[in-house]
Amino acid sequence: MMGAPRLRHILALAALVSASWAPGAAAQVAPAAQPMQTVRVPFVRDPVDKSYRKMIRGMDRFARDRALAPQATLRFRLLPRLPNSQLEGVTLRVLGDNVSLPLTIAPDFSFVLPRNSQAFNEDAAVIASRRSDSMTWRAWVQSPGLAPGTRRLGDLRLECLVGMESGLVSNSSPMFGWLSNMLTDPDQVCGQPDGNYLFFADRPLFSVILRHGSRTQVLPFDMLYAGGQQTREMLPFCDCQVLLDRSYYAPIWDRSWPDDTVVAFEYMTDAAVQP
Repeated sequence: MMGAPRLRHILALAALVSASWAPGAAAQVAPAAQPMQTVRVPFVRDPVDKSYRKMIRGMDRFARDRALAPQATLRFRLLPRLPNSQLEGVTLRVLGDNVSLPLTIAPDFSFVLPRNSQAFNEDAAVIASRRSDSMTWRAWVQSPGLAPGTRRLGDLRLECLVGMESGLVSNSSPMFGWLSNMLTDPDQVCGQPDGNYLFFADRPLFSVILRHGSRTQVLPFDMLYAGGQQTREMLPFCDCQVLLDRSYYAPIWDRSWPDDTVVAFEYMTDAAVQP
């Protein structure tokens, strides 16, 4: 049962509201015609959208550590994350409170991020016309003149630094201890053996080989396929989910391998045609 004092309070409040909406009440309370006020609702970024400010800081990191890849260019790239991900027709936009900038996406789903002071000041977001969990994002640092099916280790080192600075890695599970608050610093992630920054090849991998001068090393199995330790429960939290057979770790922390080291890929399709 509702107490009498509380009941009287509710009845009194109801009577007050009723009186305020009674005919003529508005004329008694409201002042003479007032101009309509415009309320601006600020843009609210989805937590999974990419921060324009962070991506610009990633571009600054690229410029600062350019010695790792002096001739390289920087682009950002979208990659599928789910088995049914369709990137064809995807659009990108930088969106803030008062700014909206469409981005041009190349056929390989890479793009260049333009610098815009208004978007930076408004802490704009880089958003895609797809579900956030259907894609993953990466920096893409590429030196010219490389043979097909190869990368340059210095490019990968810089790619990791830019990607981490830009906040692009989308793993979100506490099972990934390397993404804890203690290990999100780009220099820690990219400079330590347990940093575990994932790279992706263009096709399913059979092996990855490092070459510099007369020195050659085939990467061990635990540096392929996201370490070969992903369980069914862990995969939804890893941005390698649909790209598992294209994923690999590179020894970017090992300075005994110079920046000019060639990272060569042998693909599953190549192995299938060998006698």
